[in-house]
Amino acid sequence: MKFLVTGGAGFIGSHIVDKLLNEGHVVTVIDDESADNKFWWNDNATNHRASINCYDYLSYLMDGVDIVFHLAAESRVQKCAKNPRMAVKTNVMGLCNVLQSARDKDVKRVIYSSTSSAYGLTNPIPNEEDMKVDCINPYASTKVAGELLCRNFSDLYGLETVIFRYFNVYGDRSPIKGQYAPLVGRFLDQYKKGKPLTIVPDGSQRRDYVHVSDVVEANMIAGFKKDIGSGEIYNVGSGISHSVTEIADMISNKQEWIEPRDGEAKETLADISKIKSFFQWKPTIKLQDWVKANK
Repeated sequence: MKFLVTGGAGFIGSHIVDKLLNEGHVVTVIDDESADNKFWWNDNATNHRASINCYDYLSYLMDGVDIVFHLAAESRVQKCAKNPRMAVKTNVMGLCNVLQSARDKDVKRVIYSSTSSAYGLTNPIPNEEDMKVDCINPYASTKVAGELLCRNFSDLYGLETVIFRYFNVYGDRSPIKGQYAPLVGRFLDQYKKGKPLTIVPDGSQRRDYVHVSDVVEANMIAGFKKDIGSGEIYNVGSGISHSVTEIADMISNKQEWIEPRDGEAKETLADISKIKSFFQWKPTIKLQDWVKANK
């Protein structure tokens, strides 16, 4: 089969590319390297350093593609807040380009990487897919707009779509730059450099952390399963939450407080009963085991 992976040189996307190639598939990657982190290009893929905002180029890459994994996005909350027009251009118009070009070229399915940020601050724990969205920043709003577009293309045009709401993804290749980088990777990087772990007060904030290999497996199932419930949303998390201080204590007792941040949820926790039931998927990596093995 032939696959197109947008954002395929990034953290999660590169792992999906590696998995597909290891299974003998043909893979095309498009990534414009606009994120603030290291990029991972697999030389066995057909690689294109380009933007999904270039419709004609994207349409050209869709020729003969069976399945699209769409991970390209402006994914940093603070960058989206500072430049909402950029967030809309990439996360909404860019996705629309992917969906329209896929439809035009008779691609069977698009698997869309969305976010648990859709649940915001007001929904009870654990988060279920049918809860009302509570978008508190342009990042969340643009990603949820993408979910609606996926459903539109499924309902109106028959393009199969799968919508995954990722919780806090960690693992090899995780971004580590800046205080807004994913926490687990940042803590491990600080520890290995002999620096104190920087914690936002008061450290009791809890998050659902899911390993990147489990995220990849969810994508693989969605890519190959015959019946995928087109247009449906699925949480991808561990179903377990850990506090910031719990994770810090797993790594080092050398810790320091940094400036507090507004507008962040006190806790995130995925209800994963839907994805477990429909896809027979379940997380396999425990956070504490992975941290211990990678210190």
